[in-house]
Amino acid sequence: MPYYPRNMHGYGQHPPHPHWPNDAHVAVQFVLNYEEGGENNILHGDAASEAFLSEIVGAAQWPGQRHWNMESIYEYGARAGFWRLHRLFTQRNIPITIYAVASALMRSPAQVTAMQEANWEIASHGYKWIEHKDMSKDLERQQIQEAIRLHTLATGQRPRGWYTGRCSVNTVDLVSEEGGCEYISDTYDDDLPYWREHNNKPQLIIPYTLDSNDMRFATPQGFNSGDQFFTYLKDLFDTLYQEGANGMPKMMTIGLHCRLIGRPGRIASLTRFIDYIQKHDKVWIPTRLQIAEHWKKTHPFVKRDLVPTQLDRQTFIERFGSIFEHSAWIAERAFDGELAPANDTAVGLHFALRTQFRAASADDRLQVLLAHPDLAGKLAMAKRLTAESTNEQASAGLDLLTDEEREMFTKLNQEYTTKFGFPFIIAVKDNTKASIVDAFKRRLSNDREREFETACAQVERIALLRLKAILPD
Repeated sequence: MPYYPRNMHGYGQHPPHPHWPNDAHVAVQFVLNYEEGGENNILHGDAASEAFLSEIVGAAQWPGQRHWNMESIYEYGARAGFWRLHRLFTQRNIPITIYAVASALMRSPAQVTAMQEANWEIASHGYKWIEHKDMSKDLERQQIQEAIRLHTLATGQRPRGWYTGRCSVNTVDLVSEEGGCEYISDTYDDDLPYWREHNNKPQLIIPYTLDSNDMRFATPQGFNSGDQFFTYLKDLFDTLYQEGANGMPKMMTIGLHCRLIGRPGRIASLTRFIDYIQKHDKVWIPTRLQIAEHWKKTHPFVKRDLVPTQLDRQTFIERFGSIFEHSAWIAERAFDGELAPANDTAVGLHFALRTQFRAASADDRLQVLLAHPDLAGKLAMAKRLTAESTNEQASAGLDLLTDEEREMFTKLNQEYTTKFGFPFIIAVKDNTKASIVDAFKRRLSNDREREFETACAQVERIALLRLKAILPD
């Protein structure tokens, strides 16, 4: 089976209600990235200077050289920006999460002490603030361990949350395998936390953000002024607050950097935003660890009994080969095609099976129609229907017909099959006995081409209803 690993479904149309404390409409969470002293620098054993997220938009790395201006910009974040933000958050009594680069913590003893005295959560931001995309799994695993070691030395305890940021495709798996983090945030794919399984073990994911993030002060087409940042945060908050009031609360994350938002010309916009949200009730302002603890209590991991894309071929075909009546070849072709997490729901697996049915030749589709029994026909009387067909026909009372009704259905079946060459097919669970009879009579007036397509559509509908009985939406 060609497996497509990306999950394009997530929670789908109906995300869970987070039940934030005090029935809050939105959880607003502030993250302060502490990277200063952990960025690319030949003093740190790196090959070149830093080039990312500074006042020098479009900067390039300088191989084998120190970049004095870049270093100075990062130093501003540690020397001045951090303390300006520390005053703001402590004076407003707002708890925050620090994404702390371990090597940066080791070079900032006063800042670490201030973080701990403020009772802020200090999560790990990796060993060094460098790119990981080309790093081998073994080396990245070693750096994760070193980050945890240094973090523990600097703070007195290991990190319980993780965000690498400049991650690799292996990062989330490797941190999951390490096993000691309550949550990982190296994703941007949802407005709510969710559970992710790796090696049959659950890991909570709390997605981060790159849109409501002051990094856009340092990127092309980003925020040019504090007013733009404030407006964007306000619009985001207002939208999520209203969604929460309408019964669908979400999480809002704001990403910050000491050397960016810590500048006096920018921090005013953050101050205005804090003033704005503190005028609203039903707003919860937690750390990310508090979100993780709440989510684990409110929405603990529940392992699904049936996950279609995790089945082997034989089991998959045995389980889903009868979804299209006596036509296991559809399940075979679906399995041999591309499947993904989006196909693990009733709608998703139906899409995969239906695609194979629609892609088949007219003769193959006709054979699927011919595999269906007559409604209330001889097979039903002889109790030789499949379990699915038996239950479906019983749902409309077709197993309890009077002699007169049975004679009527027999006559309609004969007239229909004589005209079209295949049995009358309808999704019985969508209908009553009376509506089935009405559809029988109405569809007898169709030409064969139109009725063939109508019957095929009903076959697809029957398949969907069968899947909804055994899989989540």
